[in-house]
Amino acid sequence: MSLEPGLSFDQAPPISVPFRFFLSAPLFALLAALLALWYGPALIGSRWQPSALALAHLMSVGFLGFAMVGAMMQMLPVVAGAPVARPVGVARALYLLLLPGVLSLAGGFLFAAQWPMRLGMALLGAGFLIFVVAVGASLKRAPSLNPVVLGMHLAVAALAVTVALGLTLASNYGWEWWLTGRVRLANLHLAWGLLGWVGLLVISVAYQVVPMFQLTPVYPRPLTRWLGMSLFTLLLLWSATLLMQDAAAQERAALTAGVLAAAGFGAFAATTLRLQWQRRRKVTDVTLLFWRFGMACLLLALALLLGAAGQVLPEPARLQVYSFALAFLFIAGFAVSVVNGMLYKIVPFLIWFHLQGQLMGVAKVPNMKEIMPEKGMRRQMRLHFAAVPALLLSAFWPPLIYPAALLFGASMILLEINLLSAFRIYRQSAKLAPQAGSQPT
Repeated sequence: MSLEPGLSFDQAPPISVPFRFFLSAPLFALLAALLALWYGPALIGSRWQPSALALAHLMSVGFLGFAMVGAMMQMLPVVAGAPVARPVGVARALYLLLLPGVLSLAGGFLFAAQWPMRLGMALLGAGFLIFVVAVGASLKRAPSLNPVVLGMHLAVAALAVTVALGLTLASNYGWEWWLTGRVRLANLHLAWGLLGWVGLLVISVAYQVVPMFQLTPVYPRPLTRWLGMSLFTLLLLWSATLLMQDAAAQERAALTAGVLAAAGFGAFAATTLRLQWQRRRKVTDVTLLFWRFGMACLLLALALLLGAAGQVLPEPARLQVYSFALAFLFIAGFAVSVVNGMLYKIVPFLIWFHLQGQLMGVAKVPNMKEIMPEKGMRRQMRLHFAAVPALLLSAFWPPLIYPAALLFGASMILLEINLLSAFRIYRQSAKLAPQAGSQPT
């Protein structure tokens, strides 16, 4: 069965494969909000302090990592026509490694303890190795190398680099301090993780899901053909600047690569907003609003990045204010918004799709609006839209971290409730199937 041109749902994995990751993702963001409430304004002091590092990894490896791993396990057979081999077993192994791995890593940062850090490194290293190998093998079997599949290839390669750099940096905390040039290496780790893994995956997935779910025109061919590879090449060039001996030349080369990458992401965000304006169906739903908000935050983050590169503020203020403002805008404003919006499309669609197969001719299948009511989604969206500006302003006035964390935590609680309610509808409806319980969980 094919529901969209180029999409095939014949080989979709059991619903438990992506859902175990989707249902866990908001809990990591809730932990990050609780951490911000506990430490308060002291959190907005330095990006190197333990609480800031723990919070950053709860959001990036926890919330974003779990949501994106679950999405890729689901989308590979649908978009690329290449399912992960033994998806249930792979998903279980990933979950059992990544869940304690994220918590151990955050604990290692938070308490400056070596053994939790070592455990987190081992678990996350093993988990992401399994993921990269399984997904890489799946992508190799893809029948065509369209822009979506190519983007996934590049995103997974960026993830492998991110993990390698992250394990190298984490070894400083798990054993004796040995690294020199930590700041440059950490900046590369951030670039490969946020711009490479997160950014390239969002871009490649957008080529498929924005026209499909938001009924927009397709992305321009030159953009889909060249943007992903260009951004990946710029990350490689940025990495190569570490080998340069001349410090001034190194800084200029890294700045040039960063500005060009920012221009590429800016082109993507502006194009997405233009396509949304041209959509065929003028009804504004929650997913569309999340994507619009995410694109606006991405453009603002890029403007701040260029301002930081131009040293608009004095050095001490620039290091503190810009680093936290950029983190809040890119992670909470852009990445979390886009992922949040896509969960509100993917989750009800998957539930409806799986129930269609199980209940056809047996019982009425709930429609997508019954599975995920609009009222609950909009309530959670409003909290998120209030939380992000508060987080951004807290970089300039740290006491605002308290209301910002409360708003963000409340938003994640409602997201978890909405996802659990949808999954509960699936479990209740699936009991009506003639072979209820036959699907692996």
